Amino acid sequence: MLFHNTSAFDTLPFISKIRKSLGHSSNSDRTWETLVQKMPSCEDEHNRRLQTIRNRNHAEGEALLDELIQAAGPLNLNVIPKPDIASVGAAIAEIVREKSPEWGTQKSVVAWQHPLIQKLNLSETLAKQGVPVYYTAFGKNHGDPRSEIQEREKLWEQVIASYIGITAADFCIAETATLVMKTRQGQARSVSLVPSVHIAVIESGQIIASLKELYTLLKWDPEQRAEGLSNCMTFISGPSKTADIEATLVHGAHGPRELYLFVLCEAARYYLTSMILTGETCEVFKTSQVFGGQTRHDHCGEVLHGLGIRKRRGLEDKSLSYLQFL
Repeated sequence: MLFHNTSAFDTLPFISKIRKSLGHSSNSDRTWETLVQKMPSCEDEHNRRLQTIRNRNHAEGEALLDELIQAAGPLNLNVIPKPDIASVGAAIAEIVREKSPEWGTQKSVVAWQHPLIQKLNLSETLAKQGVPVYYTAFGKNHGDPRSEIQEREKLWEQVIASYIGITAADFCIAETATLVMKTRQGQARSVSLVPSVHIAVIESGQIIASLKELYTLLKWDPEQRAEGLSNCMTFISGPSKTADIEATLVHGAHGPRELYLFVLCEAARYYLTSMILTGETCEVFKTSQVFGGQTRHDHCGEVLHGLGIRKRRGLEDKSLSYLQFL
């Protein structure tokens, strides 16, 4: 085989033809800046994305909620929109009433020490059922190592004894139906991992579109940057799952077997009012899985029944008494 060494001079006519075809002068020298398309800086891109998140309007928020519910269905994640904190508390009380512990008969609940969770008044609500609520308040005895160890052991015993764990979350990614939870004092990650049933409560404004938006917030949002990353950030997409044995999907092998996500939003108020007065179904509630993992596809009577509201199927009486729960 013969090889021919081609000098730079031999290639000039060829390069000149390419330059001419591209509309460039054959005699001008070009720098790499003219050859590479100028891309926006990383900071500019994230600032634009941050503005998109901050300026998201009501309709875009509703679309994210619908996307979240659609993504949650295959994951066996029960997404339940609610119009106010009182209705969330009542729904949680109903779950506590319906669900039984996997071991033993004594019911107890463990919850985060978090402003949103405190508004639920769980201790008072569940006291009517005789169910104690343990909060993960920690750090009262900083100066005494022995007391700190005892406090940790007591907290761990309460978490293990509880069959339901209740948390908030920092964000929820609509695209993958993923809860994002930082670990802070009073917000132990064990609450979302050890109990058989995990209940999370968020506000609709905490729903974001994608992992890109999460990265943007963590990296560029002033509030998030001031706080920084915690020692652990947990990503949760539905209850625990495994299919190790004969490719049979089993829930609860390595964590909670059920996961309920309550979303506080005006959309819940709007959709339910519309369904009551018009008898129409709504995509948010058609795809939402309610108590027992059953998906409602019927008219508003069934949807409202699934949300713990009693109403006959007929729409002859459009009394505002049906709207009192709002």
